[in-house]
Amino acid sequence: MDCSVRARIRNPCRPASHLAGDGRRRLAAYRLSSRPVALAAAAAAETKTGPSGASFIRHHLKSLAPYQPILPFEVLSAKLGRKPEDIIKLDANENPYGPPPEVANALGNLKFPYVYPDPESRHLRAALADDSGLESEYILAGCGADELIDLIMRCVLEPGDKIVDCPPTFTMYEFDASVNGALVIKVPRHPDFSLDVAQIIKVIEQEKPKCIFLTSPNNPDGSVINDDDLLKILDLPILVVLDEAYIEFSSLQTRMSWVKKHDNLIVLRTFSKRAGLAGLRVGYGAFPLSIIEYIWRAKQPYNVSVAAEVSACAALQNPTYLERVKNLLVQERERLYNLLNEVPFLKPFPSHSNFILCEVTSGKDAKKIKEDLAKMGVMIRHYDRKEMKGYIRISVGKPEHTDALMKGLKALQL
Repeated sequence: MDCSVRARIRNPCRPASHLAGDGRRRLAAYRLSSRPVALAAAAAAETKTGPSGASFIRHHLKSLAPYQPILPFEVLSAKLGRKPEDIIKLDANENPYGPPPEVANALGNLKFPYVYPDPESRHLRAALADDSGLESEYILAGCGADELIDLIMRCVLEPGDKIVDCPPTFTMYEFDASVNGALVIKVPRHPDFSLDVAQIIKVIEQEKPKCIFLTSPNNPDGSVINDDDLLKILDLPILVVLDEAYIEFSSLQTRMSWVKKHDNLIVLRTFSKRAGLAGLRVGYGAFPLSIIEYIWRAKQPYNVSVAAEVSACAALQNPTYLERVKNLLVQERERLYNLLNEVPFLKPFPSHSNFILCEVTSGKDAKKIKEDLAKMGVMIRHYDRKEMKGYIRISVGKPEHTDALMKGLKALQL
C-alpha cells in the first residue's frame, strides 16, 4: 500500500492538495525521510529515567558504519524532480528487461497469500535442481544472497574469528563480518583486479582465518577466478564462499556441483541479475551436506516469501527468455565498452558481468561526473572508499540507455 493510499484511508474526507503531482510526491518523500529525525527529537525531549537504550546495544555495533545502499526509484524521483520512468538507472546492476511475463501472471494468480510460505521452499529447490543439475538436498534458498551471506557468518563465526576479504569487492562481506563481531583481514587485489593468490595463501597460513569470500565475476570490476586459482585456495584449511551473482554474464560454468567433492566450498547465486527479480529478493546457495544441515537449523523458518518463491519458479519456466535477455545484455556490454573506450577521460576495464568499471583520468573528478550525469537523469555509481577513489561503475542497460549515457558524457567533454 503506497503512502497516498494510506493517507486517504486515514483522512477520507481530506480535500485534494493544491500541489502538482510531482510536488506531492516530493513532499511525501520529504516527510517520510524526516519522520525518524522528528520522532528522535520528540523522544529526546521527554524526561527519561533509567539506563539509556543505547546501553543495551552490543558494544562492537556502536562504531559500525551503516551500509550505503543505492537509492530506489521513488527517492531518486523526489530528489531529482523527475518521474521514475524518466530516470536511467545504471547504478545498481539491475536487469532493465525485468523478469519473464510468466512472473506477472503467477503473481496475479497468487492463491494463498494469507498462508505462511513453505519453510523449505520445496517447489523452488526442485526447480533449481532441474535448472542446475545439482540435487535439491544441496540447495537452500534465501531472501536474496545477502541473507545467506549473513546466515553463513552467524553459523560459522565466533566473535573475534577472522575472515579474508579481497578488495575491491562486494562490500557486504566486510559489513556482515563487522555485524557478527568478526575481524576482517584484507588481501588487496592486483592492479588488474586479479586475486593475489600467493598473499592469500600466506595470510591463511599465518592468521588462521575461518573463511574467505570470493566473487566471480567480481563486483565492481567484472574479473573472474580461474579453476587453478580456486583449487589452490580450496586446498587450504579455510571455508571458501564463492559468490556467483553475475555468473550468467560470463563464459564460465557454475561451480555449484563442486560442493559435492569440496566440503569447504559454498556457492551462492541470485535471481536479481539473471531473472530481473531484485525487488523480490530471491537467492540460493549450494552447500556441502556436512554444512547445510546446520544452515537449515539456524535459518529463519519463513525466509522466502510466497510471492518470491512463486516468481522465481515462474522465471525458471521460461529459460528461452532468460537466455535471450542475457545475450542482449552481453551484446550491449561489448558495445558500451567500445563506446567508453572513446571517451578521453575514461579507461574502461574488460568485464565478464553486466557492468563496466572505468578509471577516471585526465584530471576529471569521478564524483562530479556522477553528479553531473544525475542532473541529466542518468544514474551511475562512484566510490568513496580509498581503493576505489577515481573510479565509476556503469551498469549495462538497453541500447537506448547507452545512447543517453553517451550523450551525457559527450556533454561533459564540452
